[in-house]
Amino acid sequence: MAARKATREREREGDDLSPAHPLERLIFFSDAVFAIAITLLVIEVRPPHLPFHTSDRDQLVSLINLTPSFTAFFISFFVVGAFWAGHHRAFSLSKHWSPKLLFPNILMLCAIAFMPFATAYMGLNMGQRVPSMLYDAVLMITAILNIRLVKLATSPPVVDERADPLAIARTRARGWGVALGAAIAFALTFVFPPISQFGLMTIPIWLRLSIARAERRANATVRPS
Repeated sequence: MAARKATREREREGDDLSPAHPLERLIFFSDAVFAIAITLLVIEVRPPHLPFHTSDRDQLVSLINLTPSFTAFFISFFVVGAFWAGHHRAFSLSKHWSPKLLFPNILMLCAIAFMPFATAYMGLNMGQRVPSMLYDAVLMITAILNIRLVKLATSPPVVDERADPLAIARTRARGWGVALGAAIAFALTFVFPPISQFGLMTIPIWLRLSIARAERRANATVRPS
């Protein structure tokens, strides 16, 4: 009886550090989906099957022929890793549970789970318009869903009241790096598909610009008070 009473008291007080808390369960589930998706990326890279006495030259050629798949894998690995890092940063600033987190989080994880297919499709058809458009569209959609989720996780009633406003501003701004880089890559598919994925190389630039803008706005908001 005493244990049940203590449990009920913790629930009423919002014991957000308990592993059984819904916020913790959402984070654990999300981490599992990210881990599975990032593992499936390499599973989609099919190793070459050659006869036992194949020459070293032919073995190397078969690996070189997988360069598009390797390229797609590494791009997606770091992109999915960036989404996970953003998810981690946002929820490290969160303290309270809200049912409003559920559906946006599921939508974002759905897009993450689709990433291995989009990656494999682009890797097998590198430089072609439709596969590149699909891949970049998936990145944009995932980024937009992530931006929405991060905003919910860093806003009342979910955010920790003690969270640093500057840290919140930076965390929200980071999501725009992938979104804008993917948008440029998507636009390039209409011009010249073989170079479209170079648009993703602008992600670090947009990331820096977005964070700098967010810091200026956050400092301007804090300064008058």
